Amino acid sequence: MSGLVERLLGIPGWAVLIAVGLVVLAEDALFVGFVLPGETVAILGGVSAKLGHVSLWAVMAVVIAAAVVGDSIGYEIGRRFGSRVLQHPFLEKRRERLDSARDFLARRGGSAVFLGRWVAFFRAVMPGLAGTARMPYGKFLLFNAAGGIAWGAAVVLLGYAAGASYKTIESRFGAGSALVVLALALVALVVWRVRRDRG
Repeated sequence: MSGLVERLLGIPGWAVLIAVGLVVLAEDALFVGFVLPGETVAILGGVSAKLGHVSLWAVMAVVIAAAVVGDSIGYEIGRRFGSRVLQHPFLEKRRERLDSARDFLARRGGSAVFLGRWVAFFRAVMPGLAGTARMPYGKFLLFNAAGGIAWGAAVVLLGYAAGASYKTIESRFGAGSALVVLALALVALVVWRVRRDRG
């Protein structure tokens, strides 16, 4: 894991922005948020900004834009092909969670789009479900943009804060120790997310 982190943090700033943007966009647009680690990659973008590889504001802008555009693509896919996509065998094992997301959307409307942004599975399926349910796009976009801005800023700043810890450890104990600590922190984050999303 530390080798992966080292490679990710060693790529040029423009490549960081492209990689982060593509992963976040794909996570939100293609119903695969439970497979693609958009949140983790956005956090790594924040770490990279703290280490001086890329501008913090650029990472934040890319993550927010990718989140909002990705959700809008997911909405459109749901509006046009929703019933077919939702019957795909790929989603069969997650049928119970999908029904839970549908129920949440039916009960909470636009706020479900905003709140769904904070849970990986809901983040992946909520835009498509909103499109399938024919939520007016203006309403969807309002809650989608609010969620994308809040989530994007939060995860990038979380990574930026983690990068500050990395720099402190590196100055005291060396880059190897700092990479190990950062890798452990990321593993802990992933484990926490998986448990939270299953709970």
